[in-house]
Amino acid sequence: MSGLDLSARIVAGELSVPEAVADAVERAHSDTFGAWVHIDDEGAMARAEELQARLADPDFQPSPLFGVPCPIKDLNSADGMPMEGGSAALRGHLATWDDGVVTRLKDAGTVPIGKTSTPEFGLPCYTEPEGRDPAVTPWDPTRMAGGSSGGAAASVAAGEVPVAQGSDGGGSIRIPASCCGLVGLKPSRGRVSSGPFAVDGPGLGTAGVLTRTVRDTAAALDILSVGWPGDPFPAPAPAGSYLTACDHPTGKLRIGVLSEPVISDSAIVHPEVAEALNRTVSLLTDLGHDVEPAPRPFTAQRWDSFKVVWAVGAASIQLPDDAEDQLRPLTRWLRELGRGFTGLELARAVDGIQEVSRRTAEMWDAFDVVVCPTLAQPPLQVGAIRNDDDPAGDFDAQCEFTPWSSIWNLTGRPAISLPLQTARIDGVELPIGITVGAKMNDETLLLALAGQLEEAAGSGEMPERSGGGV
Repeated sequence: MSGLDLSARIVAGELSVPEAVADAVERAHSDTFGAWVHIDDEGAMARAEELQARLADPDFQPSPLFGVPCPIKDLNSADGMPMEGGSAALRGHLATWDDGVVTRLKDAGTVPIGKTSTPEFGLPCYTEPEGRDPAVTPWDPTRMAGGSSGGAAASVAAGEVPVAQGSDGGGSIRIPASCCGLVGLKPSRGRVSSGPFAVDGPGLGTAGVLTRTVRDTAAALDILSVGWPGDPFPAPAPAGSYLTACDHPTGKLRIGVLSEPVISDSAIVHPEVAEALNRTVSLLTDLGHDVEPAPRPFTAQRWDSFKVVWAVGAASIQLPDDAEDQLRPLTRWLRELGRGFTGLELARAVDGIQEVSRRTAEMWDAFDVVVCPTLAQPPLQVGAIRNDDDPAGDFDAQCEFTPWSSIWNLTGRPAISLPLQTARIDGVELPIGITVGAKMNDETLLLALAGQLEEAAGSGEMPERSGGGV
């Protein structure tokens, strides 16, 4: 069931919250895809009983996702659960408070049944944390689930939960959505607040969810987009709920198609990815939209501003004094790189991000939305990118795999990866995500078009998967 369907059955009395949560916990314990780092059996069931009791109040108004199991990514603080950030350096650390994102999800009546796997501090686009099984796609468990919300994506794609919280600083929701055949939305900068106890820095990252339907994603955005006093990037409120936006007619749109890689000049686009984009263009044309090529908004060299800010962000992560030697080679390399930049270089990089954002807005101003592949390749084999002996080469390979994803983080625009296409590769049916991005703060139009595409493309049912889940 989708999250909305599950919640509706709970509210109707056809299922209880404890039944739904117990089922999800059982599935999580049977996981074979590297999705979980912690399952909170006792806490989840205690919360389920508490939520069920609320339904006895005739005046209680449950949210559309009330009672739905929704795990938390191991980069977010959830009171009483481990908070290790995917790093051996923080192994055993327990959170003593809920961050703003977890608070909003709990306030809506979801149940955080555990923590999902992430790579070290969410820095790479694959989820292969030290000392743990890699997160893999249930479509083919020899292939990566993507990152950094890889565990979240694997748990949803495996049918263990309908919704999982994730975050996206350079593609970390959309990359695993593509690898696992899911819906993954990166909201506009400032649309989802980190909450009162966090800082947002340059605003590259944001929280969101991974789901199997556009409507579940929209319902979660309604929950998460309630801001906090003092938010540094406050977004204007939508005219109505995002859930109802899924049913809005879009009218005839002018759609740009970006097929050329942007952040890497050496990226190779798999023929099946190119064909998936072509099929999506045909679908959009059949729906009556005007579709034309969109120009590459900036060069790979101009993207280096992102790299500077990303590396400085890695260097600024506060760790115990003796933790550096426990970090992965990629993390150590990024932190060393970040420490080497001067304040002036960082200021110029921030300026460069603003210049790229303005340039992109100017070049794409005539388009209502822009469509591109989510990734240059189908989900790769586990270990295909990771290179502990050459972290700089690892970083470059990540850019080649994700030559479009960070555009939307740089510019702050919303973008959603949709499971519209699949391809048979090496005898296995694999998902290929297509990204649709809108203008700043236009999630309403984005979700309306996403709903239209989801309906036109069919149910999107996955073929039989290898191993656990349903």
